[in-house]
Amino acid sequence: MAHLKPARALWTSLGLPLSEAQTLKLSPRPDLVVNSSFKVGEAAQTSIGLSAQSAAYFHKLRAGVEQEVSVDARHAAIEFHSEVYYTLYDKPPPALWDAIAGLYSTADGHVRIHTNFSHHRRGILEILEIPDHPSVTRSDVQTRLARWKAVEFETEAAKRGMCATALRTFAEWDAHPQAEALKEVPPVQLIKIGEAPKREVGAGVKPRYALEGMRVLDLTRVIAGPVAGRTLAAHGADVLLVTSPNLPDLPALDVDTSRGKRTTQLDLNKDADKRTLTELASTCDVFLQSYRPGALAAKGFGPADLAKTRPGVVYASLCAWGWEGPWKDRRGFDSLVQTATGFNAAEGEAYAAAHEGEDWKPRPLPVQALDHAAGYLLAFGINAALCKTITEGGSWEVRVSLAGVGQWIRSLGRLSPEDAFLHATPLPPPSLPHAPEIQELSGVWHDPAGQPVLKAIKHSAVMEKTPVKQGRAPIKLNIDAPRWNA
Repeated sequence: MAHLKPARALWTSLGLPLSEAQTLKLSPRPDLVVNSSFKVGEAAQTSIGLSAQSAAYFHKLRAGVEQEVSVDARHAAIEFHSEVYYTLYDKPPPALWDAIAGLYSTADGHVRIHTNFSHHRRGILEILEIPDHPSVTRSDVQTRLARWKAVEFETEAAKRGMCATALRTFAEWDAHPQAEALKEVPPVQLIKIGEAPKREVGAGVKPRYALEGMRVLDLTRVIAGPVAGRTLAAHGADVLLVTSPNLPDLPALDVDTSRGKRTTQLDLNKDADKRTLTELASTCDVFLQSYRPGALAAKGFGPADLAKTRPGVVYASLCAWGWEGPWKDRRGFDSLVQTATGFNAAEGEAYAAAHEGEDWKPRPLPVQALDHAAGYLLAFGINAALCKTITEGGSWEVRVSLAGVGQWIRSLGRLSPEDAFLHATPLPPPSLPHAPEIQELSGVWHDPAGQPVLKAIKHSAVMEKTPVKQGRAPIKLNIDAPRWNA
């Protein structure tokens, strides 16, 4: 039963009755499903399991139907790497990383830079006084970064709104003021932000999908937030992904994370588009966003605004570093949070210990575990809040941060270096043709015209009564009108 303890602890932390988590079935030995000294398999099956079990509980509250939910840890770990395993028109995804993104040595340690967005790349190169040109190499960047101290470069990058973090050990991170601000903060926070009547439940309603009829505005980017929206769509919600035509996109990720959604674009600098979003928000059930704290509030779409516009709304937010502390307004991504909070240093130590004679070097987790776990835990929090709109009423805010999720994964404990890197099963390579295991776990999604275009990892949660929905892949970010399905 030890494998169920993390799930049950998070379930009850949101005030959900433990009796409603008894039908969740998880793999009894999730530890050896991926090469990592951290319990990535346990984090994967727990977060995905909670997102599905909470959807099942919402369905039970509406329709009176109880069902078993099961998640296989190996499938869940592979789903945590879904962005490398899809094919579009039978072709693999393009490169997920910019050529110069990654970890570098500095005068006194290491620093990781994130340059996937063009303006972030340009800003980092400006600090290094390197012209932004396609011919820039990692060697060029390394030569300049070697003159910097790691924390000094991190500080300068943050001052300019760019994305870089110094490598820290766990001990160094634990002594940092931002780590202090995160102490005792749970990975999922559920906060009541307004009064509203209890959600009415239609007598005799028998939805086919657990979240059928729920309307979700998804204003998220990159991985974590979009995974949350994708999960809600998998359980039948009408998820409308709203992006800005003024912001750069990441097509290699968007293709995978937009599965099951409809997509549209609105420019909130235009009054007409702002009015359109207000109209959509007035009838949504969930407002999901991953902009930095306060960014949407400045445009009139903060939690308090939505609680007035749409009493009974669930407002879900994701950020990198948390809502308190000196780094709360900094930009961040999974790879940067891993580096800053000690994961890369600790994983490197474990790998070196398992391979006699290997020199220590920083090592990332084998998947973007903070991103994916945050996405599924955010979906869990959203579903829990939807349940509360039935049992208690009110408007609710859900908060999840990458750093907070990292803190939770760390709390799960570690594997021995030998188990992690000598006995655990490696993930299959992403190269084509895909390994039989990937082919078996993949499904087919269709474009809006009904043509099969995308093969991707199926959702690992299996629902006994309300099947996981699969089918639509929008491919592009602006193919639907900004309105709800009938």
